[in-house]
Amino acid sequence: MIGKITIGKDFYGVLAYNEKKVGEGVGYVIDSNIEYSTAVNMTQEFNLIRQLRPGLGNAVLHVSLNLPYSDQLDDNEFASLGCDYLMKMGFDNNQFIMYRHTDTEHEHIHIVGNRVRYSGRITSDSNIKRRSREVLNDLERKYGLTQISTKIGGKKSLDQKEIEKTLRTGDVPIKLVLQERIGSAISKAMDTTEFIKLLQEQNILPRFNVSETTGRVSGISFKYQNVVYKGSTLGKIFSWNSIVKQIDYEQTRDRSIILSANGKERGTDQADEGNVEGTVKVEPRNNGTAKGTRNSAQQSKSHVGEIKENGIVESLMDESEWNPFKLELTDHGARKKSKRKKKRKGLNK
Repeated sequence: MIGKITIGKDFYGVLAYNEKKVGEGVGYVIDSNIEYSTAVNMTQEFNLIRQLRPGLGNAVLHVSLNLPYSDQLDDNEFASLGCDYLMKMGFDNNQFIMYRHTDTEHEHIHIVGNRVRYSGRITSDSNIKRRSREVLNDLERKYGLTQISTKIGGKKSLDQKEIEKTLRTGDVPIKLVLQERIGSAISKAMDTTEFIKLLQEQNILPRFNVSETTGRVSGISFKYQNVVYKGSTLGKIFSWNSIVKQIDYEQTRDRSIILSANGKERGTDQADEGNVEGTVKVEPRNNGTAKGTRNSAQQSKSHVGEIKENGIVESLMDESEWNPFKLELTDHGARKKSKRKKKRKGLNK
């Protein structure tokens, strides 16, 4: 169950909103301790008690209690749950009216309450969201509802954006899915290999933060449905420092499986990452041969020789064949011969 709380100044605004739902046929009152009337008349009744504390600005409590799609309560059960909620939140002697809305697929109620009690005292709103979550946890157990948010066992509860997304889409929050599945993998796994295997079987790809110099793992994150959560954001028990206390992990032994898992998460093979010294990566060339190698059938004829009977290697290159290397040698030799001829002519004079 998810609760959204607003502390405001104006009774008329929230009453008019709920009465509009009634007028549209998608809302009705299931409980109240004030006289049901128009939004204007009910605002006046709330304000009569509010005048006991004229200096209080934010006197209005507006809370919606939303069930998961899988849960149902009838009107009496929902009204009972709403009253239990008000009692546990300290609104046991306060004005309230409770509406049930039917304009969404998930069942939910809206409660409008007065923070000023009949006695004139004020119901505190200190840490109201935290207290509300604790109360809802108790009510979920009491009424047999699905518990979709909890801090038990070091798990972090949903933040406001995640709650709003759940209400908007009706999908079970990814954070809760990960907490359940990763927690199960931790409890079942004997070692790192089995832990990674159990995660991958549930379509969860772990990503380890590995030092390139020491190979030490300093953290872990989890990818599920293209969403990535750091272990620590799911809760303390999902951090790497906590996980290694519950499974058999050894840095040197498990390095290859961890790097392989990182490769799968990135979509590349990194099983040998960090251990490639002395190896050469062979890449294809445009002519279909590998870089750093030569196809013997395509080697230049100037590098091929034939061994004669006397052991001398003679070139198989056609002497009439033109090539830049031969031209350079020929030209260089011609210049040398020309110099020698000039010297000889000088000596003969």
